[in-house]
Amino acid sequence: MATKPVHYHEGRFPPKKIDWERLIPLIGPASAALARYDGTLAAVPNAAVLLSPLMTQEAVLSSRIEGTQATMGEVLEYEAGAAPKDADPQRTADILEVLNYRKAMRRAVELLDELPLCQRVLKEAHRVLMEGVRGHGKAQGNYRKIPNWIGPPGCTIEDAKYVPISSEKLPAAMDRWEKYIHEETPDKMVQLCLLHAEFEALHPFLDGNGRLGRMFVPLYLFSIKALQSPMFYISAYLEARREEYYEHLLAVSRDGEWTGWCVFFLKALTERAREHHDKTTAILNLYEKEKNRIIEMTRSQYAIRALDFLFNRPIFTASAFTLESAIPKTTAQRILHVLQNNGLLKELRSAEGRKPAVLAFKALLNIAEGREAF
Repeated sequence: MATKPVHYHEGRFPPKKIDWERLIPLIGPASAALARYDGTLAAVPNAAVLLSPLMTQEAVLSSRIEGTQATMGEVLEYEAGAAPKDADPQRTADILEVLNYRKAMRRAVELLDELPLCQRVLKEAHRVLMEGVRGHGKAQGNYRKIPNWIGPPGCTIEDAKYVPISSEKLPAAMDRWEKYIHEETPDKMVQLCLLHAEFEALHPFLDGNGRLGRMFVPLYLFSIKALQSPMFYISAYLEARREEYYEHLLAVSRDGEWTGWCVFFLKALTERAREHHDKTTAILNLYEKEKNRIIEMTRSQYAIRALDFLFNRPIFTASAFTLESAIPKTTAQRILHVLQNNGLLKELRSAEGRKPAVLAFKALLNIAEGREAF
């Protein structure tokens, strides 16, 4: 027997009652794990460069929750101009969505220099996210003016799993959501839990809501100064527990189960903060280790410049290193030769004709992936 769709919980945000006794034991560990990670971030000399693979990995996983299949390696190869000529068009479309996610995140962070975290920031991020990809033209940067619903592909609204708020009531609901971002509440971590769930429940755009809702997490943590850089990536936890994630969100509208949702999300925040601390520490240690090695191996004044290039672009073509590393050409060629001979780089594809070799800084990529992927 078909079940009726769950409808948006109109008039019940923010919730009037939350079981704080269930949440208090989880708030402390979440706040402590975030503070410890933030301390590690403070030690990273150029977080935007050194931790860029983590942002790419988040873009990959957040997009994967929405059905894309691209891997981090494929995204970085494409970005390096080294994608195979016979690449699957579907996979290329997936890659472009991932690259847009990164661009949208960067644009949102730029706006936070001049604006508080608000609807305008999210709308602009949406515009960038949807530019030139599937869903392009679906009211980029604007809220939907028609109903939408969530369910199996091609299902009608009657057969949907979930039906968000109606489009005519959406602007007022988004105003309420924005107002709550800046309200004084008993705890900022719980406030984030509620804001994320409400954004997903409202589903304000025709497409891209899941990715924007996950992007909101680091933007919020950055805006309240819980983190000094907006580098917090929740998608690995949610992707590994996709069914549980969606069921908790559904239970908010269906059963008013805000507390259960907050329990789930506080655990996600804690686990991811701990993992970020470990990965950031590993990346920082790798940078220090390789800095000394490269200086010793190359005996070059350009050693650090070469290392920064590898961290910023862990998959690259040999010609890109020569032309774009800001190292004199002959010196760049020599350094590259030394790095290859000493096992720092893995050759993903050999040079062929006029095509340069494609190289990977495998140690960094394996840290970002959390496994021996290269």
